[in-house]
Amino acid sequence: MAYSNHRLDLALLEIQTCNQLLMKTEKLLKYIMVYFVVALVAVSHAYGARIKDIASIGGVRDNQLYGYGLVVGLDGTGDSVKNGFTDQTLANMLTRQGLAMKNKTSSLKADNVAAVMVTAKLPPFAKIGTRVDVMVSSIGDADSLLGGTLPMTSLIGADGRVYATAQGPLVIGGFSAVGSSAKATKNHTTVGRISNGASVERELNYDFDKKREFTLNLHNPDFTTCERMAKIIRSQVPDIKAEFIDSSSIAVYIKDSFNKNIVDLISVVENLDVPVDSTAVVVMNEKTGTIVMGENVRISTVAVAHGNLSIHIREDKEVSQPLPFSPAPPFGSSPANVGDGVTLAPGGQTVVTTQTSVDVAEEKKKLMVVPHGVTIQEVVNALNTIGVSSRDLIDILQTIKAAGVLQAELKII
Repeated sequence: MAYSNHRLDLALLEIQTCNQLLMKTEKLLKYIMVYFVVALVAVSHAYGARIKDIASIGGVRDNQLYGYGLVVGLDGTGDSVKNGFTDQTLANMLTRQGLAMKNKTSSLKADNVAAVMVTAKLPPFAKIGTRVDVMVSSIGDADSLLGGTLPMTSLIGADGRVYATAQGPLVIGGFSAVGSSAKATKNHTTVGRISNGASVERELNYDFDKKREFTLNLHNPDFTTCERMAKIIRSQVPDIKAEFIDSSSIAVYIKDSFNKNIVDLISVVENLDVPVDSTAVVVMNEKTGTIVMGENVRISTVAVAHGNLSIHIREDKEVSQPLPFSPAPPFGSSPANVGDGVTLAPGGQTVVTTQTSVDVAEEKKKLMVVPHGVTIQEVVNALNTIGVSSRDLIDILQTIKAAGVLQAELKII
């Protein structure tokens, strides 16, 4: 009997120990889950971007408008009489006002008028009466559009239809003053802007509320980002179907069970955060010496030696003056130049010679090992150890890329 009680006590002790281990394991799993959730939220928050900032709705875009017109009221800085199209345009405009200007184009010599091209952008969903900015640019030989006014000008689209009309005074943001022998100019005076200078006269029909599907197009195509976007849309928005089309497009289909407006759906979708991925790129501007590296740029261990080669060429003029009481030139000759650098004069001759010196200097740089970099900070620190200018670094990066140890795409602009 005593032996049975002892075995029972051992069994109870083992059960208690197992329960304690299970409780500890459960707590440990909870801590691990919380850690991964926090890490995932932190990563998505740090590297995420709103869909509206990285993609656009297919078919929703600006439309380009343009028109031809005149700027009037200039202070003698308009087109010259050489530009016949300016006088012809002015005559046509006056004819539409009821003035008989037929065969009187040659008599128009107004230098306070300039022919211009007017451009604007028609935003999506713009309604009749919406005001947009316009840009006015001279197409003749006008000196300045300062103080000019643009009369009513029709702005047409790619289909040849009028979508807006522009009118108003120009803002140049500079000046130009010309005198008989001097000229002072600030900024560009032959291009001006009219804020809210055009009024929309025709709307573009989208029928957006009747659609049951739409497309999201990435600004920078990337398969990874596009796949992440589709997964997040499917997980965050119910009653829709998001299909991955290619590296830049996602098709979103609305199911019959969806009972909201498509505008509400797009408002929810475009505010979702998506972790953005990109290829490793190094952009270099040789004109300014600017270098920009992406986050994913990596470099393998490589040895680099870079020494600048400088060649200096210097030319000095040396003059040989004649001594006092030197022999005079032959009888009957006059002082004259008888050759390059040789001058005859009474009492001797002066010789001018050129001394050219060429110096070649080469920096003695040692072979340096650039260590392997797994982060952008390590890559930057490794390249900084070389101790060269940004222009030299452009050549070094190109050479490292040719060696196959730079895991990034090089773009030179």
